[in-house]
Amino acid sequence: MTYEIDELTDVANAMADAARAAILPHFRRTDLVADNKLADGYDPVTVADRAAEQAMRAVLARRRPQDAIVGEEFGATEGSSGLTWVLDPIDGTRGFVSGTPTWGVLIAVGPDSGPILGIIDQPYIGERFVGSAGAAHLVGPHGSGPIRTRPPRALSAATLFTTFPEVGAAQDRAGFEAVAAKVQLVRYGMDCYAYALVAAGQVDLVIEAGLNSYDIQAPIALIEAAGGVVTDWDGKPVHQGGRVLAAANLEIHRAALDILRETA
Repeated sequence: MTYEIDELTDVANAMADAARAAILPHFRRTDLVADNKLADGYDPVTVADRAAEQAMRAVLARRRPQDAIVGEEFGATEGSSGLTWVLDPIDGTRGFVSGTPTWGVLIAVGPDSGPILGIIDQPYIGERFVGSAGAAHLVGPHGSGPIRTRPPRALSAATLFTTFPEVGAAQDRAGFEAVAAKVQLVRYGMDCYAYALVAAGQVDLVIEAGLNSYDIQAPIALIEAAGGVVTDWDGKPVHQGGRVLAAANLEIHRAALDILRETA
């Protein structure tokens, strides 16, 4: 099936603009209230999360009412076009309520087989990463231009990002730690911004677990468009969520995947 990528990209950018406008007035406000979604643990949601998703849904209601929607805050809306928009209005709300600029707006669209376009937008920094149809680009404070993932390198020279132990079950940590023991540098807690850095050629690997579809579909589309690989820990499609391995290239993906399979 042929999709109107230019039209979908234009709509996605309009959604990202609307989300920025809804979110930024609330960022770093000392009176921001965060509700906890969990009875045991901490999974915050704020007025900014809800306002951003409502703003994006309003754009779709005007411009793509035939498409389905899956959003973190307001669930699923059926469509008739065969395309579904998958939205996370603020990925990294823990970071958002802490004042760190590592959260982002995630927008993806595609058929049931997976996303064909993805955006990671960081409103405060003013960076927007967009990927589709085998091409990815970044618009930010330093201008705009194409981005590509890193070329192959030894695992011992790699940089690995994760949200462990904050996100993901304790039993999944063994796989991550086995890979972490082999790389040069490990960094923690970057949420969706870590995936953007893979696409931009700054990072080699991201390993996580316990993700939902709205956490990973935009990163999948972006990283694949930039030349990378995103699968589950068995090397299978992961657009419905679960345990994720995102890699800059096939070679380093294979090296990390071999270790994850040994520890599964």
